[in-house]
Amino acid sequence: MPLLHTEDLTKEYQMGEVTVTALQKINLSVESGGFVAIMGPSGSGKSTLLHLLGGLDNPTSGEIYLNGEPLSKMADDELTKLRRRKIGFIFQFYNLIPTLTTIENVGLPLLIDGQSLQHHREHIAQLLKLVGLENRANHHPDQLSGGQQQRVAIARAFVNNPEIVLADEPTGNLDSNAGTAILGLLKRTCKEFQTTIIMVTHDARAASYADRVIFLKDGQIVHQIQNNGDRIAVDNLMAIMAHLEI
Repeated sequence: MPLLHTEDLTKEYQMGEVTVTALQKINLSVESGGFVAIMGPSGSGKSTLLHLLGGLDNPTSGEIYLNGEPLSKMADDELTKLRRRKIGFIFQFYNLIPTLTTIENVGLPLLIDGQSLQHHREHIAQLLKLVGLENRANHHPDQLSGGQQQRVAIARAFVNNPEIVLADEPTGNLDSNAGTAILGLLKRTCKEFQTTIIMVTHDARAASYADRVIFLKDGQIVHQIQNNGDRIAVDNLMAIMAHLEI
């Protein structure tokens, strides 16, 4: 059984008298421990799909299953606990709390869940070492570079040992060097914790780090490619995008 799969997942929005279909009958399966990239142009439904997979929004029709459990059957409090304990989120703009230190920002999901940071001190220290911020533990976000803030966000996403991490354009706000470092870190972290990562991106270079790339266009899956080596060639991804007119 796949860790996550969808059946005919559809999302529509009403804009006045016009119905806009953001996603149309998406059938997707993701195995545990994989690194999946979802590519497509702006407006293709990438972020909408990610929000649905994370239980941040509800589909118009269709279903999402996590470990065989349908999300639509969960009560609001169950879904909240699921997001808090089994799903990690990484966003383009970090979403760190400016008044909290690095340790406190990383441990925020634990605090929200009513847990003690002291009890998880060793785990947080391990995460900070993994992301290279062990010497920035007591710094505040305004004392960190953009790349360092994104590293904090990555550590925070993994602090609850989630089964799946959803990343929405995690390098979109970074320069090339910082972006490359973050992508390498995501790939290593995926293997270190055997956590499934689903990353939305419009950048072929970012997608090349994934084990599998799914192409979206006009709210539908139009192509997929599997990684058979260390990295998917960026040129191959660019050629597919050109062929699909993405």
